Amino acid sequence: MKKLNKIKLPTIENKAWAVEIYSIVANIILSLFKLFAGIFAKSSAMISDAIHSISDVISSIIVIIGIKMSNKEADVKHPYGHERMECVTAIILAFILFMTGAYVGIDSFKKIFNPSNLPIPGKLALIAAIISICVKEIMYRYTVIVAKSINSDALMADAWHHRSDALSSVGSMIGIAGARLGVPLLDPAAGVLICFLIIKASIDIFLSSTRKMIDEACDTKTVELIKKYTFEVPEVIDIKKCNTRIFGSKIYVDIEIKIDQNINIKEADKIANKVHDHLENIFPEIKHCMIYVSPYEYINNNQ
Repeated sequence: MKKLNKIKLPTIENKAWAVEIYSIVANIILSLFKLFAGIFAKSSAMISDAIHSISDVISSIIVIIGIKMSNKEADVKHPYGHERMECVTAIILAFILFMTGAYVGIDSFKKIFNPSNLPIPGKLALIAAIISICVKEIMYRYTVIVAKSINSDALMADAWHHRSDALSSVGSMIGIAGARLGVPLLDPAAGVLICFLIIKASIDIFLSSTRKMIDEACDTKTVELIKKYTFEVPEVIDIKKCNTRIFGSKIYVDIEIKIDQNINIKEADKIANKVHDHLENIFPEIKHCMIYVSPYEYINNNQ
């Protein structure tokens, strides 16, 4: 199983790197295009949207650093590995996402209270908004697929950053279209709604990552599956306890099994290893599995 882990880790890192490199290149091109469109078409909404896209470039760089650090091998100072660095990265991204949402909200409220200062944007700004929505939604969906496949909180946080940018562009499109149709207040009104959606996403990411930082147990379904597959080892008669904790994107398992009291220590050790290997083969997300063995007493099996 150790060999399998060594093969898998670089694959995870390579997938994450590929996603983030694509994100950086796409966001740089998109940011420059939106900035040009905003200035040329005199659209403050599109200029704000361009700034939002620039924040995505920063996010992608942070994700690359975080995933690189989380996949480092365990060392003397960090004997349990560095997986929690990915949670730290996700928390940083949640903060950036929150600040982005706050910026969009403050900017929108300013426009609501100063409607006379709103310019009528040109057609290029509307085109830029539509292109941005399409590109960012594709980036969001692609990043989510990869994030789920490698169980990465940092990538999932970055995916939501793409979605927040797409939502921001939706607001820009509505506002630009509304302004061109004679209803300029649609722009800031949509911005306020988008602000709340972005902030909610940032809070959800923050809470999810924080739970993984404080050794929260796995969900009930996962624990029951671990017990189910433990009983597939025929020598296991009962399970006294099954404790789990989430460590970044990995899982730690401590399980105490009961076996026939007449089995000697050498055979008991073989059974423990069999359970250990069986669980780690089925659950690749298990980083460490500790098996404790105790005798099953047929006369008084309540102990």
